[in-house]
Amino acid sequence: MLSTGPELRLLRLLSCLTLVLLCQVTDAKKDLKSACNTCRQITENFNKGFERTANQNFGGGNTAWEERKLSKYETSEIRLMEIVEGLCDSSSFECNHMVEEHEEHFETWWFKRKTKHPDLHKWFCIETIKVCCPKGTFGPDCNACVGGSERPCHGNGACDGDGTRGGNGKCSCHHGYTGEFCLDCIDGYFNEVRNDSFSLCTECHFSCKTCTGANNQDCDECKEGWEEDDQETCVDVNECSKDPVPCKEDQYCLNTEGSYSCKACDKVCSGCTGAGPDNCQACASGYQDTEGTCTDVDECSQSEPVCTKEHQECVNNQGSYTCICFEGYEEQDGECVQTQQPDTAEESEASEATASPHGEL
Repeated sequence: MLSTGPELRLLRLLSCLTLVLLCQVTDAKKDLKSACNTCRQITENFNKGFERTANQNFGGGNTAWEERKLSKYETSEIRLMEIVEGLCDSSSFECNHMVEEHEEHFETWWFKRKTKHPDLHKWFCIETIKVCCPKGTFGPDCNACVGGSERPCHGNGACDGDGTRGGNGKCSCHHGYTGEFCLDCIDGYFNEVRNDSFSLCTECHFSCKTCTGANNQDCDECKEGWEEDDQETCVDVNECSKDPVPCKEDQYCLNTEGSYSCKACDKVCSGCTGAGPDNCQACASGYQDTEGTCTDVDECSQSEPVCTKEHQECVNNQGSYTCICFEGYEEQDGECVQTQQPDTAEESEASEATASPHGEL
């Protein structure tokens, strides 16, 4: 029976609340990862600043006096402040906020903890403000990743949240590996070595979809485009030998390992079995078979003229011909008409003027 009325509204409300809580948990995990990444970047920049200022001093005129009176620059508060000022970009709110919030911890480490705890990231990010975890652990309590902290995901994947207080510790396996522990192989790979804590997945022969070894005799199943022969070995399927051939009439089939391609015939062919004018099944219009090769027909040299109108000449071209007018003629309404020369035109005008009844008196 379907819920109605108040029960249905309550069910919808609970669904919405569950969705909101899931989103909040996801965002919180992202924030924990982000906080650790920020802290790691701060400590890396601190180490760079420490190296950058290693050979500096107070910068005054009498360095010996300053170091004697003000303590050595090497361990001074001035050097610490110069390093801290370069920890964050001005545009990085999260970085600047973390430095300002925990500035006293840098002073404590600098003056009291540096000798005993030289690893700033470990002391500051992991042990003091607790936004990071040791490598190979994750989450609020820094639990070991799947496969152990020494080799998370058995060395075949990345542990979600590794080194941070966020994440869920699940493995994202490297290519070739699969499963909760990244010990299994995906299709196309096989376990060359496998025990409870170690797995080495090696790629199958390219003809195999699944396999137990590296050769094409070791295929459990052949890939598309391959088939088992009598020796249970995966061999190439020659698609081009099938009837009908899988290509169009103006194409020829080229077999490749595991597949095939269709290539355009030469323009001189009408159907073909391969590349070039010597593999035509028949010659295209305007071409003729000459000892097994399709060559151009010279229509202009045939006994019967192809350009039959007066004052025309024939020009041969590949696969065809063109009829053009003789020099001194031009085409008008499909006929070759003599082009009128300038001198002839002037003489014609002069003759007309002489013959006029209104000439000179």
